[in-house]
Amino acid sequence: MELTATAIVVAVRMHGEHGAIVRALTREDGLQPGYVRGGRSTRMRPVLMAGNMIRGTWRARTGEQLASLVAEPVETRAALYREPLAAGAIEWATALVAATLPEAQPYPRIHDALSGLLGAIGAAPAAKGWAAALARFELLVLADLGFGLDLERCGATGGTVDLAFVSPRRGRAVSRGVAVGYEERLLPLPGFLAAGGAADWPDIVAALAVTGHFLARDLLADRRAGPLAARDRLVDRLKRAVA
Repeated sequence: MELTATAIVVAVRMHGEHGAIVRALTREDGLQPGYVRGGRSTRMRPVLMAGNMIRGTWRARTGEQLASLVAEPVETRAALYREPLAAGAIEWATALVAATLPEAQPYPRIHDALSGLLGAIGAAPAAKGWAAALARFELLVLADLGFGLDLERCGATGGTVDLAFVSPRRGRAVSRGVAVGYEERLLPLPGFLAAGGAADWPDIVAALAVTGHFLARDLLADRRAGPLAARDRLVDRLKRAVA
């Protein structure tokens, strides 16, 4: 097996005295793992950071063998790690992809959305420019992995007007009239999450509550101590930043 492609680094684990096992997301060939000889060196460590774009060549004798990976830098986001919010967002977004996507299966929409999100973080490390995009990214990951939410029409009436809540059990929108008396049992639905457009901070926090509920329930139920811990830290930072 030999594959050469640009890819986004999503996970790095040091291995042995000198190497590293790297997982990177390609657009056409999905998530690809590989062993980087010398991955712990001072030259390679800045290249193999989550969120970086690399040009990788994977080689293996068989499909079952862990491929060797030669990685060259294409775009680095190392400077963003000096910004706590930006670093937290990169850590969480890449951890989500690494934890949930099966290997070697293409998810071009997720690849493109992750690339766009990382670009937005780079353009505005203070979070105002990318926090809404993060919520939309999470929504896309849920959808492409088979757990999409229906936020465009009321799950009870089929109507598309005055959608104000989400059922935490069914993952469907609920109109304001249907929700009367049950509001505390439902998740508030910010309009931008379904319809796009601008979002203020209360809407962004509400959107992250919606996507976080379904990520924890449907995709990360068996991995709470890992990726979700990174998400919890990020959301706490965001809330403190806008308090």
